Formats: sequence, C-alpha cells, structure tokens
Amino acid sequence: MMLALVLGAPPAHDVQGPPRWQWPLSGHPVLVRRFQPPPQRWLAGHRGVDIGVLPGATVHAAGHGVIGYAGPLAGRGVVTVIHPGGLRTTYMPVRASVRPGQAVEGGSPLGIAEDLPGHCPVPCLHWGLLRGAVYLDPLLLLGLGQVRLLPTTAGRSDAQPWQHLTPLATGPPLTAGQNHGGNDRPNN
Repeated sequence: MMLALVLGAPPAHDVQGPPRWQWPLSGHPVLVRRFQPPPQRWLAGHRGVDIGVLPGATVHAAGHGVIGYAGPLAGRGVVTVIHPGGLRTTYMPVRASVRPGQAVEGGSPLGIAEDLPGHCPVPCLHWGLLRGAVYLDPLLLLGLGQVRLLPTTAGRSDAQPWQHLTPLATGPPLTAGQNHGGNDRPNN
C-alpha cells in the first residue's frame, strides 16, 4: 500500500463503486467564468471553471483520490488530486494543508483559498479537470457541464484526442441563474 501511494496510484478503497462528486467549496457556489476549451490545443482558452470565493475559505476535494501535487507553482498555490479512472482535479490558488501521496475522501479539506489578483475580476477558485493531458469541464462531474457533440474524426491524422472522449456525466446544461442559487455571469 505504501508503494502505491508513493507512485500516485489511487487508494485501495476505490473498488467500493463509482465515485461521488461534489463542489470544491461549501455553500452556494457562484460561477464567475465557465469552461471554454480552445478550438486547438495550443490556442488560448479557459481550461476549467472559476468559482467566486472568500479568501481564507476551505477548499475541499471534489472526490476521493490521492494528492498528486500540493505547493507553489508559477507563483500560485496549486493542489492536484488523482482520482480513479485516470481523472485529475486541480485547485488554485490554494494554500495547501495536504501533502503529495496523501489519500483524501470527497469533501476532505485540501487547504484554504488565497487571494491572488489577476485571474478573475473577483477572488476566485480555479477548478480544473483532466483525463490524461485532455482538459474537461469539471461541471461534468456534477452533471452540470455542457456536452458538445463533435464530428467523427476516426481515421483522420489530424484528429484530436479529446474528440473521442465519452462524457463523464450527463445532465441539463447549466444556464444563467441555475448554478445552485448563484448568478452565472457571462464571460467578457
């Protein structure tokens, strides 16, 4: 078991069934900015969602897994949780209270939100989701993400790896005012 934790493998209790996902912040999260994947991997986009937060608020793991990274990265505090099935969630800016290799449950505290100006017009938590190197909408974990149908690219040499993904969860698209009581402001 110790070897599995050092290598970043999911903890042994992952065989209990499908993971249960939750918001990384308590209360009624308010979306400041939605997931906006770039049209090409190398172009600008928004590879996660921004959730309004009061600096000092506790940030929680969205699901169970193992801490892959916890510390400063490019001047921001970052925590990464490795989940079963090849998923990874990221949280920033966060002053970590966890350490790499530590097993966490959904809802476990990861640290506290920091106030770093520049990314959002208001203090926010950037919450990301990846499967391998492909960024996905973290709201899919909660059944709130927008699933977009993409053209079939099987056999094409220019096919992007994200075009063959199966949605993680389904649910109605989130529209203005439907984010658990908060206001979903359009992106400028």
